[in-house]
Amino acid sequence: MKRIFLVLALAASLQVANAQNAKSVAAAKSALEKAAAAAENPKQNTKMATWLKYGQALLDAYAAPAGNVWVGMTEQEMMLLGGAEKPATEEQVILDGKPMRKLSYSNKNVFVNQAGQVALIQVVSPIIPDALDKALDAFKKANELDPNGQKSKEIKDALQKIGTSYVDDAYTAYTLQDNALSSKLFEKAFNAVGSAPLSQLDTNTLYNAGFTAFRGKDYARAKEIFKKCADYNYVGDMGDIYAKLSTIAKEEGNLPEAKSYLETGFQKFPQSQGILIGLINYYLESGEDSNRLFTLLDDAKKNEPNNPSLYNVEGDIHKQLGQIDEAIAAYTKCGEIDPSYERGYIGLGILYYDNAVDIQEKANAELDDAKYRALMVDFEKSLKACIAPFEKAYEVTTSDNLKAGIAEYLKNACFRFRDESPEYLEKYNKYSGK
Repeated sequence: MKRIFLVLALAASLQVANAQNAKSVAAAKSALEKAAAAAENPKQNTKMATWLKYGQALLDAYAAPAGNVWVGMTEQEMMLLGGAEKPATEEQVILDGKPMRKLSYSNKNVFVNQAGQVALIQVVSPIIPDALDKALDAFKKANELDPNGQKSKEIKDALQKIGTSYVDDAYTAYTLQDNALSSKLFEKAFNAVGSAPLSQLDTNTLYNAGFTAFRGKDYARAKEIFKKCADYNYVGDMGDIYAKLSTIAKEEGNLPEAKSYLETGFQKFPQSQGILIGLINYYLESGEDSNRLFTLLDDAKKNEPNNPSLYNVEGDIHKQLGQIDEAIAAYTKCGEIDPSYERGYIGLGILYYDNAVDIQEKANAELDDAKYRALMVDFEKSLKACIAPFEKAYEVTTSDNLKAGIAEYLKNACFRFRDESPEYLEKYNKYSGK
């Protein structure tokens, strides 16, 4: 799932904050009571303006408890704008693996990260429960009473704001590890922006509803939402939905369906590592003929015979199946097709490097001296073999992250031979500096 830092579009006020915040909540509550009364009044609830005012009052009531605090502001700014408002308690917590300070106020919790910025706001005492749900209904009613679209722009803006607010709350719930609530809020956001007259199709938000349900192991809900995404031709990054639907089918005990999702996904996204690993694991666990993998891959090659990434995938499959010679041939083919394609060189380098590690582990467990020495000869041969493809990958890649990872492999490999010749010492020094 893509992580988005929450940005709440709340305007900062430079006035005395404690009085301002209290007044804001009180004013929002008073305005909401008046607007709600009008919406219940038979003489007024047939007017579009009544529902527009009620919807806006609900949005104001939703926002008021946060006061003059927004995500991204510094703690110093919060203290300045917060005036006399002080947290009742303060404690150290870990959120999403990151240490934060939790400041608890009467109506909200504010989480401050190590950089001294507000990272999260959790409202714990709203003015009215389900304010966004009620606001959405109010603006839908206003739209029904606006057949000529005179207030269409105002209603669209409100629906967009409601959708954004649902998403903000969904990410808050996600960060607080409440996946069930997060999933429901993402789905509400999807439905809000999909409402007329805005009528936007936000498939990314719908996917997030499925992802958080999946993360919370509510597989029935996740399956329903992912299928809905697929109906909209949205299948996630590199067909991610197929891999997740396969996992769900496996959890349900439906192995034929699990296999079907993976094969469908592989045909559409043969370069997806998630789908590929799922297929490899399926054939290894099921005992079925793994040649089916290569049949699927050959079908992909017919459409893209000069696509080096398909041969890289082939190399990954052979490697996982323990077919080392075939893996070497497939990785080598990548460079023959496209000398600038770094993944084939990386795959080949990792294969030799991992093989060297496996041999070393066997050697360390070997008690017979002759067999130990023979294994160490094979170990050094395989370790040296990884250097050339890694250096070629380092030469052709334009990714700084890949260069850093490749340099780490090269540093470790060349360290072994640094006393053997000046060449390896020079390489070791070169890549150690990276």
